[in-house]
Amino acid sequence: MGTLAQRQAFRRYLEGLLLPAERNKTLTALANTEPVVGAQRKEAQGLQWFLSESTWDPEEVNRRRVQLMLEDTRTAPDGGGALVIDETGDRKDGKATAHVGKQYLGGIGKIDNGVVCVSSLWADERLYYPLAVEPYTPAHHFTGGKEDPEFRTKPKIALELVQAAVEYGIPFRAVVADILYGEHRRFKEGLENGGIPYVLAIKPSYAWYRPVGEPGSVEEIAWIAPWDGPDDPGEWIELGRTFRDGHTEQWWALEAECRPFGVEKQRRLVVATTDPLALPDLSTWYLLTNLPAPGSSKAAQSEIETAEVAEVVRLYSLRSWIEQSYKQVKNSLGWAHYQVRKDVAIRRHWQLVCCAFAFCWWESAGLLESSAPPGVVLDTEEIPHTSVAETERGKKKDRKAERGMPSSVLAGGSEKGQSVAGALRNAMALLESVLREGPAKGATKAA
Repeated sequence: MGTLAQRQAFRRYLEGLLLPAERNKTLTALANTEPVVGAQRKEAQGLQWFLSESTWDPEEVNRRRVQLMLEDTRTAPDGGGALVIDETGDRKDGKATAHVGKQYLGGIGKIDNGVVCVSSLWADERLYYPLAVEPYTPAHHFTGGKEDPEFRTKPKIALELVQAAVEYGIPFRAVVADILYGEHRRFKEGLENGGIPYVLAIKPSYAWYRPVGEPGSVEEIAWIAPWDGPDDPGEWIELGRTFRDGHTEQWWALEAECRPFGVEKQRRLVVATTDPLALPDLSTWYLLTNLPAPGSSKAAQSEIETAEVAEVVRLYSLRSWIEQSYKQVKNSLGWAHYQVRKDVAIRRHWQLVCCAFAFCWWESAGLLESSAPPGVVLDTEEIPHTSVAETERGKKKDRKAERGMPSSVLAGGSEKGQSVAGALRNAMALLESVLREGPAKGATKAA
C-alpha cells in the first residue's frame, strides 16, 4: 500500500470485515451507508475504487500476510501439520461476473449459478489459516472449452497451490484432501513425482480389476477384515480421538492389504471408522497415502518420513479445519458478500478477508499458548496418551514439544462454541498501526 489513500481504504475495509455480522459485508455496509441508496456516497465509491480500480497487487498482499504468519513464533508452521486442499463455491446471480457459471457449489450443497475457488490451508492441532486461494473458471469462459490450453481443472489448480507452498518453504507433514483429489490420477501422480507426501480420501466404491472370488473395492476389503468385537479386534487397531471441547471418541483403524495397496507397495490403504462392524457412512474414512510404513522396504528407499496408522488418521483429521475456516470467513468475515464483477476485484476481496482472519489470530494469541489433550493416539496400555510424535515417529524429536506446545490437539484451548472470528473485540484498535506506521505519501512501497 504505497499511498495514504490505499492505506485508509485498507483500514476501513478491514474494520468493516472485523465488526460483528449484523449486516452483510457488502461495500455499502463496510462504508456504513444505506444499501442501494448509499452506494453513490463517496465512502462507498472510495471502497469500490480501492477494490476494482486501484493499483495494489493482491498477490503481493497475500505474500506479505503469509510472511508475517511465518515470522511470528506463535503462528509459524512446523513439519507436523498438514497442507489442506479443498474447494468451495458460493451463489452469484447473472453471467457477467468473472468465473461465474452453473456448477456444484459447496456453500449450498447443490448445482447452481456461482463462483468456485480452490484454496490451500495450513493446519495443525493448534491453529489453521489460509495460504492461497485461486478461482476456478468454468470451461464455457474459454474459446476452446475444456480443450483450451488456458483451462485448468480443480485438481490442476490444487497441484499448483501445493507446488507454490513447497517453493515458498511452508513445512508440512502431508498434503490432505477429500475424494475429488484422492480419485484424480494426475493429482496423485503430480504429488508422487515431486516427492510430496499425501493422505487423500477415496470413495468406498473405489475399485480395481480382480479375479473372480477376490475383493475388488476398498469397502469390500474393510468388510472382510476379521472383527469379533473390541476384545478380539483382529487386525483393527484401537485409536482414541480427543476434540476441542474435551470429549473423546473411540475409533478403529485398519492397515489393509490388497492387490493395489499395501505396506510394501507404492500406496497404502488405511480404513478408519467408529464401528468396524457397521462401517457407518458418516464416520468411516478410506484413505490413500504414500507415507511409508515403519520397517518396510519402501521406508528404507524413500526420503519421506514414515508414519504409523494412527499418524495417517491424525493427518486426515486435520482436514476438518478447512471446513471450520470456511464457516468463519463466510459467516463472520463476509467471504461471499462481494458485489463486484472483475477478476482482480474478487481476488482483492478474498485477500482482504484472509488478512482479517490473520488479525483475528493475532488478537486471540492466548488461544495459541493454551495446552490441551492429544488428538489421535493409539489406545493401548503400552503407549501413554501424550504425544503423537512419540507414538508415531519413534524417538524423533517433536518440534512443537520443544517449544512447549501440545503436538496433537484438535483446536487447543478453546471452549465449545467459541470461534476465532467471534473473539474479536476492538477492530479499530487493531488497525491503528496501519496508518501510524505506514510510509509517507509518495513512497514506492509500504514499510
